[in-house]
Amino acid sequence: AADKISLIPQDFFAELCEQIIQHLNHKIPGVNTAELCQRIQTSGIEINVGDLAKIANVVSFLFSTAARNNLSAEELVTTLSNAVSTLPKHAVQVIRHVWNEQGKSISVSEDARSMATVGQFVDIEWKLGVAMSSDTCRSLKYPYVTVTLKVADPSGQITDKTFEMTIPQFKNFFRQFKEMAAVLETV
Repeated sequence: AADKISLIPQDFFAELCEQIIQHLNHKIPGVNTAELCQRIQTSGIEINVGDLAKIANVVSFLFSTAARNNLSAEELVTTLSNAVSTLPKHAVQVIRHVWNEQGKSISVSEDARSMATVGQFVDIEWKLGVAMSSDTCRSLKYPYVTVTLKVADPSGQITDKTFEMTIPQFKNFFRQFKEMAAVLETV
């Protein structure tokens, strides 16, 4: 990951580090590496979302380990320099700065650790469509609902899960949501 970090401009790397700190503080559900990767690529840098996700995981592990061990910014940089000699200078400066400014705010409570084993809902998008015809059937006129769930996995990576439902499946899906809402009203 260290060689890929050298590709990322300092401002984008700082933004990634700040998003990771916000995620570790439970202020945002995850790090949207796909969106950040697209912006980096638009600036002319060639990097893929998989590599950026690996970098985000490494930096997240770095910050959470530093928080667990209550490291100062200088202790973190010294430990990092001893472990990874190929880390670019701008990356070390960003890590030092972000950790110095925001690192102490990371909470490492047991509740936060146990919560981190499941994904977190971020957003839902849906659309209603009608399949008009296909190569095997001239007149389908078949309605369906496409749902896209945005979910942050435990490491903070935001992924999309898309699925289609028939109208009867959607009505069942909707009924179950109404049941959950009714139960939540009693709590």
